[in-house]
Amino acid sequence: MHPYQNSLERILREVRQRMRVVGAFPDGNSALMLVAARLRHIAGTRWGTRRYLNMQLLNKMKREKESATV
Repeated sequence: MHPYQNSLERILREVRQRMRVVGAFPDGNSALMLVAARLRHIAGTRWGTRRYLNMQLLNKMKREKESATV
């Protein structure tokens, strides 16, 4: 089995790794900036563009449900 159960666990693991490298933060804003920077990096990579849910199927189900109630 892959070491990451889901995308949230992977993000948290990467943030924890960065926090260990930095050590102590002078304030909460600096920790928040580190997390935000990591999330921006993930969003810009191929990993950040992966889709785990096919929205087209959900839209199709919604349209079918709406047409059935009309």
